[in-house]
Amino acid sequence: MDRNLRARDIMTKGVQCVREDQSLQDAARMMRELNVGCLPICGDDGRLQGMITDRDIVVKCCADGKDPAAMRAGDLAGNLHWIDADSNAMEALDTMEVHQIKRLPVIDVEGGRRLVGMITEANLAKNLSDADIAEFAVRVYAAN
Repeated sequence: MDRNLRARDIMTKGVQCVREDQSLQDAARMMRELNVGCLPICGDDGRLQGMITDRDIVVKCCADGKDPAAMRAGDLAGNLHWIDADSNAMEALDTMEVHQIKRLPVIDVEGGRRLVGMITEANLAKNLSDADIAEFAVRVYAAN
């Protein structure tokens, strides 16, 4: 990976949020329409509150016999890891490896702490060396 790249240089821009008060059914529909498996959860102020995956909806709602139309996205917000847009891209890689996550929200700390993008495995693959990809795979997948 180019050691001068910043998180904002490798992230996907234009990420859409599900509001914390929207239903899991709404979140699932958004995922289908956007063809994604994960959405950031944002509060009324537009700030990041958490992340939700399609797996979260299945395992923590459907599998427990709960109604996805009645549960709120904010109920599944969970632990949140993010990175500043101006951080070095290697810090993003390290954060994803340490926390064994495949998607990392990017926040513009100087710009009002707003969500500006997302770093995914695809973003890493476009910017990583073969050695970095191998290390990422071992640290994120082999540990599970």
